[in-house]
Amino acid sequence: MADETQIDVLSASRLVFILFLLISSSSSSSEHLSRGYKFLDVSASLQQANGVFSHLTKDDYKPAVDLITNSSPLNFSLSISLHSRSSLLLTDYSKNYTTLTLSRLSRDKARVRSLLLNHPAATTVRRPEQLQSPVSSGTSQGSGEYFARIGVGQPANQYYMAIDTGSDVSWLQCDPCSDCYQQTDPIYKPSSSSTYKPLGCNTLQCAFLEVSACRTNTCLYQVSYGDGSYTVGNFATETISFGQYGSVPAVAFGCGHDNVGLFSGSAGLLGLGGGRLSLPSQIKATSFSYCLVDKDSRSFSTLEFNSAPPGDSVVAPMLKNSLTSTYFYVGLTGISVGGRALKIPASMFDIGADGKGGVIVDSGTAVTRLRTEVYTLVRDTFKSMSPYLRSAGRFSLFDTCYDFSSETTVKVPMISFQFAGGKTLPVRPSNFLIPVDEKGKFCFAFAGTSGPLNIIGNLQQQGTRVTYDLANRNIGFSPNKC
Repeated sequence: MADETQIDVLSASRLVFILFLLISSSSSSSEHLSRGYKFLDVSASLQQANGVFSHLTKDDYKPAVDLITNSSPLNFSLSISLHSRSSLLLTDYSKNYTTLTLSRLSRDKARVRSLLLNHPAATTVRRPEQLQSPVSSGTSQGSGEYFARIGVGQPANQYYMAIDTGSDVSWLQCDPCSDCYQQTDPIYKPSSSSTYKPLGCNTLQCAFLEVSACRTNTCLYQVSYGDGSYTVGNFATETISFGQYGSVPAVAFGCGHDNVGLFSGSAGLLGLGGGRLSLPSQIKATSFSYCLVDKDSRSFSTLEFNSAPPGDSVVAPMLKNSLTSTYFYVGLTGISVGGRALKIPASMFDIGADGKGGVIVDSGTAVTRLRTEVYTLVRDTFKSMSPYLRSAGRFSLFDTCYDFSSETTVKVPMISFQFAGGKTLPVRPSNFLIPVDEKGKFCFAFAGTSGPLNIIGNLQQQGTRVTYDLANRNIGFSPNKC
């Protein structure tokens, strides 16, 4: 009897120990699972999407302060307001969110085609004209573009200009117009400025242009884009001001008298690329940064020059491509999904000796593009780690969508970028799962590309201050710094 009792005690002890192991293992797995997942606030995303169509009046709209300047013995920094298109009363309120999204994606496809056609990887021999964010036909609704408020001339008039890290030449529409599209601000009049000066044909600035001509010893410029849009006019210098406290004289820009295409709303384009004619190069900025608010937000942030980067930046090396100076290449080494580092060959992200490939950070592209092999791996891993999400088919260029119409929050696998040097940048869920209608259809906001170039787009940059440290050749990412 005593032996039987001893056996029962031993059996019970074993059972308790086994249960302890199972519970510990389950707890450990749950903890690991939690570390690889985050919650997407579905309600907040839909509320902001629906807010795009709130009927603001001009009395409700208050433009941001044009300038914040700070000076110290070490530097002088400039900061100008930066707006999403949705905040500027440019939306066609007769449309719905699905139409708005389709318009954005159509323009984004044209943008990417432009980059690929003019990238060194293009097989067709072309002039390397600078690029900008192309838009679709004649509509005045959103495109995912961002606008800086810039003063031009003396006395200065303020203009909303689309920012573009994939272009060097800045330009704006000029009176008289032989062909100009509709813009928010009045057309710039060179005759009203005391500091406007046409450039001669033998100037360095004229020589730096990819496409130029000469007429009566005056330099003419032309910039063409991959969607068939172009701007043509006089190349000149003008005073560019950052509000009432700071200005830079003799900045070369295009005074466009013939502007064909669909630039919709903006007065022109602010070239922030790495070439000699870009605004950062001309004002000799050692760095510049921006923080892009949500595409549907009515708030604003800033475009800053020479400001100190946030101390918590995820810093990645800025790489060189010997065939182009315009684009900003970053040292991306890997991607993780749900806390798992994916097995991606380094060659998928490398710049080849022929200038092909690599990864650029681009303010004009909305949706991040990954080489087809990389995208397929990222997408399939995401889907395998979230089988509980209700599928909702495709939408435009998105091949993976979900029905969140009955959800307020959903738990989703995290996605992170790994950079050279071991730094990791988590992408917030609202930057890769986005609403495409008002009812709760969300799509996985990455796309594949058959070309060798990878592009980190502005959807994945939203809410992050991106700093281009030109002096030290690195790119910093600071989440939640708008």
